[in-house]
Amino acid sequence: MTRYFESAERITNGEWLSRPRRNLPPTEAMRRALKELDLNIVEMSDENATLDGGDVLFTGREFFVGLSKRTNQKGAEILADVFKDYAVSTVPVTDGLHLKSFCSMGGPGLIVIGSSEPAQKALKIMQQMSDHRYNKLTVPDDIAANTIYMNLPSKGHVLLHCTPEEFPESAKVFEKLKDHMLIPVSNMEKVKVNGALTCCSVLINKKAKV
Repeated sequence: MTRYFESAERITNGEWLSRPRRNLPPTEAMRRALKELDLNIVEMSDENATLDGGDVLFTGREFFVGLSKRTNQKGAEILADVFKDYAVSTVPVTDGLHLKSFCSMGGPGLIVIGSSEPAQKALKIMQQMSDHRYNKLTVPDDIAANTIYMNLPSKGHVLLHCTPEEFPESAKVFEKLKDHMLIPVSNMEKVKVNGALTCCSVLINKKAKV
């Protein structure tokens, strides 16, 4: 059974646990795991607010929050209130499940974006809302733009992305990232239920205790 962690969790700089859209089984397990890591947990108490992790794109400088069927303005406002040190801009999601259905961060200052018209419109809005000039990597397939980037001490820039079997043209585009360790990961099963790579991940910026 596929578990979608991202829809319940949004962690940045050591804090945040949003209220899930629905009663997700992994929520309590995640809560316990986060407490064991000494992370500060903030819960959304407003029943009218919705915030899906798949609609939250953190660039390292600011937040872009997709307004979709799963995230509303109140949810975005609560996130902005929690992370007062960061700018928070909203982006209408007119097509697809959520914002990260067609974009993600592929590295510091690098946005991976799909080539569809809705994806490109969303990118234009993000560029207009931001004071920072981001680089972009455009892939032919929107879902292939959903990647997982990690900066690992022993490996450097690491990017998990779609496999050549799923999206051969998009996989070729990732090969341009010569400074990255590229790791193809299959999304064939998750995509059947509108899932993506980030749906099953929670990235935590915290030094490991050895």
